[in-house]
Amino acid sequence: MEFKDKQAIYLQIADYICEQILLGKWPPGERIPSVRDLASMLEVNPNTVMRTYDFLQNKEIIFNKRGIGYSADDKANEKILAYRKERFLATELPDFFKTMYLLDVRIDELQSRYQKFIEEMYPLTK
Repeated sequence: MEFKDKQAIYLQIADYICEQILLGKWPPGERIPSVRDLASMLEVNPNTVMRTYDFLQNKEIIFNKRGIGYSADDKANEKILAYRKERFLATELPDFFKTMYLLDVRIDELQSRYQKFIEEMYPLTK
């Protein structure tokens, strides 16, 4: 995983975990990698992963069963979608609209490009 400078690493790891859950790789109710395993896999400090897991627990996306480990919540998909949608609408969309305005890009120009993107990137989903 390559990390970006604009966002804290623990939040980027949280996005990665949420993506794995949404893609069905770590289904709700099933264990996700331990703190040490994920830290090793992503080549980060275990404290960073622990901070990520604490963050996701506060969002009720994952939970910890003592002696078993962390698992995705049964309603993780709904909670992830709500959290990411809220964050997108509040932080990313205004910048996107500003760029569209400055470049004189119309909404109707985006529709076919969006559909093509979805078909290419996620051919077996939705």
